[in-house]
Amino acid sequence: MNTEQVRLVDEAITSRHSVRAFLDTPIDPQIIKDILTVASRAPSGTNVQPWKVYVVTGQKRAEMIDRVCAAQIELLQKPELAAQYQETFAYYPETWISPFIDRRRANGWGLYGLLGIQKGEKEKMAAQQLRNFQLFDAPVALYFTVNKIMGIGSKMDISMMLQNVMVAAKARGLDTCPQAAWNHFHPIVLDILGAPEDEELVCTIALGYADPDHIVNTFITPREPVENFTVFLD
Repeated sequence: MNTEQVRLVDEAITSRHSVRAFLDTPIDPQIIKDILTVASRAPSGTNVQPWKVYVVTGQKRAEMIDRVCAAQIELLQKPELAAQYQETFAYYPETWISPFIDRRRANGWGLYGLLGIQKGEKEKMAAQQLRNFQLFDAPVALYFTVNKIMGIGSKMDISMMLQNVMVAAKARGLDTCPQAAWNHFHPIVLDILGAPEDEELVCTIALGYADPDHIVNTFITPREPVENFTVFLD
């Protein structure tokens, strides 16, 4: 791999960030197929390739947004319904510790601050949370599922494919936002997808062309320096 190839790969990785405002520009289905073809080169334990992907657009996308947004609004009004919308696996820990909780808080308040949402403005916070389930207006949603019989390793495999999807999309001028928030509403999502009962929702990716004029897309999260998370042994 020559220097220019290295630069292009590095640029695709480092320029990727979670976009939260998309244009409604449609995406050529062949581009989506090309992205998934490249992404499927992700490694998986003993090459089981456990991923399944649902590409949702058009009327099916509209149905998904309508039903899940309605459920989210009802949940905000009636918190006692939370038991109906439990994740099938824990994405976050039950108990937070530093430095992870500190980074989480900085991320949340950094985003809200950019959008002019102040602490205690619950209605504005709820409206921004709802944007997750509107796919931030992205024209395409990718839902990744796995067979329930598979172990935690298969979720690791799918995570590597997710990264491939996002980098391959960026290389083609597209942007993405990976979303675990949808997992709470997996019964609705899987029903609309027509997924069989042995499938489990792992993650959702909003896919589209970023709105270059929306302030939210200027929000770039920081990264820790290598020295903070790496141990070199000789």
